[in-house]
Amino acid sequence: MTPAQADHARAVDNVEIPGTVEVPEGLGLDTPRLSDGGSLWRIAKDSRALDLNSSYSYLLWCRDYASTSIVARDTSGEPVGFITGYLRPDAPTTLLIWQVAVDHAQRGRGLAAAMLNALVHRTGEELGVTTIETTVTPDNTASNRLFAAFAARHGAEVRREVLFDTEAFPESGHQPEVLYRIGPIALPAVPEVAATAR
Repeated sequence: MTPAQADHARAVDNVEIPGTVEVPEGLGLDTPRLSDGGSLWRIAKDSRALDLNSSYSYLLWCRDYASTSIVARDTSGEPVGFITGYLRPDAPTTLLIWQVAVDHAQRGRGLAAAMLNALVHRTGEELGVTTIETTVTPDNTASNRLFAAFAARHGAEVRREVLFDTEAFPESGHQPEVLYRIGPIALPAVPEVAATAR
């Protein structure tokens, strides 16, 4: 993504989109920057719920997958939440949501729902995304609710199936990962600005 494309993506993220969840007061949504990698790693680590990837992987994510990811910033510009995602190589209109994380101090404000709405809207407009996928373990109540509520808001079908069962993981005790496939997603129309008469 060029700097100009990144600036455009940041501008689109902060547009109020009809029918979506409002961004909590005092926060803004943005595309990740390379300098955010360490903060994303910290938020994931502090969540105590996500599988923590290496700090290097979050740096790469901010470099290579910024256009399919989103970060929430506080008034000082510090990341306080993020969603990482990528387009499926064999299904380029499908956005796979990899991780959703919100800083402890920002939980309970609807930030995850606001980030998910904004990211799906941006990738729908710019990249043609019509479907999202994610995997959720059965005990992850918050994520199960987040994605079920997203589907309900958008009137989208939800299909669930086990993608990776317990035996697929090399370590013992890992719960199965249930694939959520949500779509097709109807994006709300953004009102067009009337053209100026010449």
